Amino acid sequence: MSISFYGNELINIAIGIERRGIVFYDVLARSTKNAKARDIFHYLVGMERDHIQIFKNMLDEADKYEIAETYAGEYAAYLQALVNSAVFTDDLATSEMATRAESDVAAIELGIGAEKDSILFYYEMKEIMPERARPTIDKVIAEEKLHLRQLSDLKKELAA
Repeated sequence: MSISFYGNELINIAIGIERRGIVFYDVLARSTKNAKARDIFHYLVGMERDHIQIFKNMLDEADKYEIAETYAGEYAAYLQALVNSAVFTDDLATSEMATRAESDVAAIELGIGAEKDSILFYYEMKEIMPERARPTIDKVIAEEKLHLRQLSDLKKELAA
């Protein structure tokens, strides 16, 4: 059995994830007193903006895809669960989380969780997008993994 699923729906979810990342990292950049952390947060804001543009460019080629499922609605429910369990669910909550973090390390831990959520979502997105879109999604995944490493390194440095 399969359902109709639109590639543009996935891409718009990805754009939303990146927008919330911008809000989060921008708030962190403005609230930290640590210059290195501020530089990394500003860098991440720029990268999230780049990802939005990449996904917007993909919207032009978004097609309708048929997804094999074991029961009706299975994949849509799975993707919705991924989105619902994401660290950042909307801009207001994202901003509040960033401002309420007790320390830079606590805020970075939230960012690490968000990057992991993004990577998981993009791997799933890659599975159902057409072959021609996969190299672009691979690029975004590689950049999200880089963000994860950068945040992990910064956390170690700040915790020391």
